[in-house]
Amino acid sequence: MSMSSEIEFITACKEKVLSGQKISKEESDRLINTPEEYLQILSDAANEITRKLCGNVVDVESLINAKKGKCQEDCSFCSQSAFYKTDIDTYKLLPPETIVQNAMLSKNDGVKSFCLVCAWRGPTEKDFEQISSIIDKINKEVGIEVNCSLGFITQDMALKLKKLGVKRYNHNLEAPRSFFSQICTTHTYDDRMETNLIVKNAGLELCCGGIIGMGETRMQRLELGLDLAGLSPEECPINVLVPQQGTPLELQTRLSISEILRTIAVFRFLMPKTILKIAGGREVYLSNDQERALLGGANGIITGGYLTIGGNSPPDDFQMISKIGLEA
Repeated sequence: MSMSSEIEFITACKEKVLSGQKISKEESDRLINTPEEYLQILSDAANEITRKLCGNVVDVESLINAKKGKCQEDCSFCSQSAFYKTDIDTYKLLPPETIVQNAMLSKNDGVKSFCLVCAWRGPTEKDFEQISSIIDKINKEVGIEVNCSLGFITQDMALKLKKLGVKRYNHNLEAPRSFFSQICTTHTYDDRMETNLIVKNAGLELCCGGIIGMGETRMQRLELGLDLAGLSPEECPINVLVPQQGTPLELQTRLSISEILRTIAVFRFLMPKTILKIAGGREVYLSNDQERALLGGANGIITGGYLTIGGNSPPDDFQMISKIGLEA
């Protein structure tokens, strides 16, 4: 393939997306396999789509692990699963005061949204009532946008969250359909899909992404991207596996930076108006290349740490965003 034809192809796909059309499966196949020497051109095209369709704002969110560990699901990437000996500290649902205090700290740091995350299959009625009263408390005492990630929920629960003013619900697909059974056996890909449809039907915004670098192929990453695009999520977190000791994936080979940047760029072509959030693993893998991700298709980050690993502090992240001429 000549240099000019490769550049022309990337440009043609970019123009197609900017004119409001979807790229075809064949076009996305070719984009994900862009030769290494044209990767920067692919990233620049993804950046142009982002700037023109999403503006210059980076969505900055923080989260709290409101209930940690002892999860009854066997997701092989997760140190919170009760199936594995991972030596993490575990706790039941945190006291409301602690969660509200964390929400206030996030707001004071300039963070726009705060996500409540719980490690379980899904909430019991009692758990859900507690979470609902905590959300109510945050609304009254803090006034920050609240998002939730509570696992499998019913239609009634989704409607209640909507009524409480929750903006977005997170439920990741995690892995590509063709790879999912190698990652989890306690629930199916379709179970996850079903929850996402419950969320959308309730009128909540959907936050749905996955984890790359778990041993899937490049084409399987594209498969995940195509399925995600089919859900039209308002937000899509791209996590990169950070192997956790004691989990089945603890020795998983790490993805290269170029593979991460390639994935982000193509996901932008597939989801031109979605908030593409570079999430877990960005500090570990990208260190000084995080700016390249935010200038290569991503337009969101999670700040202040994740569920079981630390992260950048909000002031450092805000500084990075302004350094590259973007705003938060």
